[in-house]
Amino acid sequence: MRYIKKLPEIDELITDYPLSASQVENRKNRIIEVQNILCGKDLRKLLLVGPCSADREDAVVDYMSRLAALQEKIKANFVVVPRVYTSKPRTNGMGYKGLLHQPSSSSDGDDLLAGVIATRRMHLRVIQETGLFCVDEMLYPESIEYTLDLLAYVAIGARSVEDQGHRLTASGLQLPVGLKNPMSGDLNVLINSISATQKKHSMIYRGWEVQTEGNSFAHGIIRGYNDLSGKSRPNYHYETLLEIYDLYRNSNLINMSLIIDCSHGNSNKRYDEQMRIAREIFLTCKNYPELNRFIKGIMIESYIEDGSQLVGGGIYGKSITDPCLGWDKTKKLILELS
Repeated sequence: MRYIKKLPEIDELITDYPLSASQVENRKNRIIEVQNILCGKDLRKLLLVGPCSADREDAVVDYMSRLAALQEKIKANFVVVPRVYTSKPRTNGMGYKGLLHQPSSSSDGDDLLAGVIATRRMHLRVIQETGLFCVDEMLYPESIEYTLDLLAYVAIGARSVEDQGHRLTASGLQLPVGLKNPMSGDLNVLINSISATQKKHSMIYRGWEVQTEGNSFAHGIIRGYNDLSGKSRPNYHYETLLEIYDLYRNSNLINMSLIIDCSHGNSNKRYDEQMRIAREIFLTCKNYPELNRFIKGIMIESYIEDGSQLVGGGIYGKSITDPCLGWDKTKKLILELS
């Protein structure tokens, strides 16, 4: 292991790229809105929607501006938390690792110093130009601190959900955390992850001994899974939802809440299938009151253009990671669901 360069202190970066006093208050209010949905005080649904990866600032801010205008039309039924994912896990260690690693997606090399600045600048620009506060994935527990004060929600991915460092760090975050089921689809692992995150812990973090208070708003996100042969399988159907509901109830988890990811294993990464899956989920909510109270929202991978392209493909607003549902289809779907 070779030390390359020291990254900026978190307080330095916050000073250089700060929120205004009114933005701090607006973020606090948005977090309360999300928490109220998760604990059942607010009967609206959460809509976590946006690109698979936030690869370029101009296209992401363009997309978020469209989403902000749509939020005004659907606010009676939905609270929108946009996806601005700046770190991407890679199954085999290869490929685009997100803005944090590669602030210029056309570059093969990593530049983490420029990356931490680029991720904060992108989140801050979304807030400044749209008023929306986003969700990002906590790929590295220590690096989330560079943008934590700008977020309304944190997600922990399927490859990280079994990791003790992620669970304990999430237990100390003062905002909602969604934990995805592992790649294997083992629902007991998901339940144990949520349970651990909801508890108090002592741990080592950034060179300190720290104590966490437990995160009562930690909850599950089901995203499908890979079977023993490596094929994608869904887990959003009624029978599985009942099973998860019973596991939650028998585990005495706080604030019984579930988000359903319409992409990844649930759609086998067929981006247009997300429309059918979202409709089916809301039909389930309509027909089964207990599940309606349990299912607090959905996640959709969406960008300006349908599908995906190779890194350097050059099409504005088209994903360079997983295929995404284009804006026109996304808007039509959300209005229909609302």
